[in-house]
Amino acid sequence: MDPFDAGAGGILRQPKAVWATAGASVVAFMGIGLVDPILPSIAQGLDASASQVSLLFTSYFLITALAMLVTGFVSSRIGGRRTLLLGLALVVVFAGLAGTSDTVGQLVGYRAGWGLGNALFVSTALAVIVGAAAGGSAAAILLYESALGLGMACGPLVGALLGDASWRYPFFGTAFLMAIGFLCITAFLKEQPKPARRTSLLDPVKALGHGGLASAAVSAFFYNYTFFTVLAFTPFVLNMTPYRSGAVFFAWGVLLAVFSVLVAPRMQKRFGSLKVLGGSLVLLAADVLVLGYGNHTAAVVCTILSGAFIGVNNTVYTELALGVSDAPRPVASAGYNFVRWFAAAAAPYFAPKIEEWTDVHIPFVVAAVTAVLGAVVVLVRRRSLTHEAKALEPRHATEDGVTVFAN
Repeated sequence: MDPFDAGAGGILRQPKAVWATAGASVVAFMGIGLVDPILPSIAQGLDASASQVSLLFTSYFLITALAMLVTGFVSSRIGGRRTLLLGLALVVVFAGLAGTSDTVGQLVGYRAGWGLGNALFVSTALAVIVGAAAGGSAAAILLYESALGLGMACGPLVGALLGDASWRYPFFGTAFLMAIGFLCITAFLKEQPKPARRTSLLDPVKALGHGGLASAAVSAFFYNYTFFTVLAFTPFVLNMTPYRSGAVFFAWGVLLAVFSVLVAPRMQKRFGSLKVLGGSLVLLAADVLVLGYGNHTAAVVCTILSGAFIGVNNTVYTELALGVSDAPRPVASAGYNFVRWFAAAAAPYFAPKIEEWTDVHIPFVVAAVTAVLGAVVVLVRRRSLTHEAKALEPRHATEDGVTVFAN
């Protein structure tokens, strides 16, 4: 069945609960890139350096990484609906408080609380969408991936539109939109059955004992360093107005969404996941080198183009993490994300520091090296990742009380 079919069970014919959760997911993913076009404005408004402002990403993703050990523990005890609402409530509170910040320290702290809320929401949203969807989970997963791409694309654009008036407005806007999401989920989503087995805090760490999952996580760690060097450091290099920067990262997000949802699956089918991943990582390394050493026009073009490689990588890495081991998918995903988000926390901090210690080109050299290291891990550990070929075959299974689908 075509998941885009508008008939019963298609992506366009889903219950209100699914649309409410997907809509809130768009806003949740918007929060990742929302601050991108306004980073220079925040630095100017709070009299802070680039490295200080980049801590907005570091605190956010450091807490997100640590929260991966908690999300399954919480959701398996209080249920998916309450976990979503708890996450949304935290985002509403801390995003709103972020807009009232008088110092960069306060803003960094509020972003950490925002990261906790976002982790609770995002890690639970996919399972809830799949569980509430009509007509099987293929359309539900496509809807979730579409929400991810739309959120990543729209985040910088919304940040630019609101941030042009004041850097505070994007934070207030996010709090407002998430409050609407909270009300919609309260109204339309019914509580789903709790899993038969409760997840412990150490289950995600134990899952990393599987060689394939550990290899995917380590490779993704290096890749994420590259990804978030582009996302968090490039706005300072481009040095554009919020509108122009927002337009650049909107185009970047559109490519990310298109290549994640439409292009990556076709490339995997034709060439195989590991070849696609290795090639995309090498091309991303070349792209960031040109970004770092080219003129301003080249930097803009390479920033946008990186969205294509990032979209492909995101899709392949997610499927590897979910399918390469025998661990329940929520547990495997938590372990994988626990490792990779540490790089997302490290890159925004170290990139501007490396520039201070050397020059503006070297952070991109480091980012190119980490992308290549990610490809090397895939090459060296390809035997432990070969199970992904079976894992990526269409199949249905029931895990933790939720029917799931592997592309």
